[in-house]
Amino acid sequence: LVLDTEWDHLPAEIRAMHDVLGHASASGRASVERGRGRLARLLAAVIGFPEPSPDTPVSVRFAVENGEETWTRSFGGKSFSSRQFAGRANQQFLLCERFGPLTFAMALVVQNTRLAYVPRRWNCFGISLPVWLSPQVFAYETVESGKFRFYVEIRHWLTGLIIRYRGW
Repeated sequence: LVLDTEWDHLPAEIRAMHDVLGHASASGRASVERGRGRLARLLAAVIGFPEPSPDTPVSVRFAVENGEETWTRSFGGKSFSSRQFAGRANQQFLLCERFGPLTFAMALVVQNTRLAYVPRRWNCFGISLPVWLSPQVFAYETVESGKFRFYVEIRHWLTGLIIRYRGW
């Protein structure tokens, strides 16, 4: 829906990961790094981000209901969830992802065989916040050697690195 015709240009492995009706799951391995500053550690803990690990099992459960997807990610047994949905009004054509009171509206950009998530807007409890206050998010999905791969890095100018995880 959000990608429209660009969906057809994505590798089959990425399309399969997102072509969910009802419930689905995937599992693999990941490495996790966290920021070392106090504020970065506090933010990561409040959101429920995983603990640092050079190699940990990862699984994602997808549940689709009423046009929204709930993603429950589990790294080494510790889970955190978010809800994803198509943006409306001034967020039309953007994918919105909600972590508790925070919602991030992201453009989905197809770059050759990579699907990048590019933040455009954000809000807290529905109140729009200036983009310059937002965490920087670098996130993409790709396929290497026939395997679905992901990369997520979140940092902020006040804290530096908050979390970085990547894997398959």
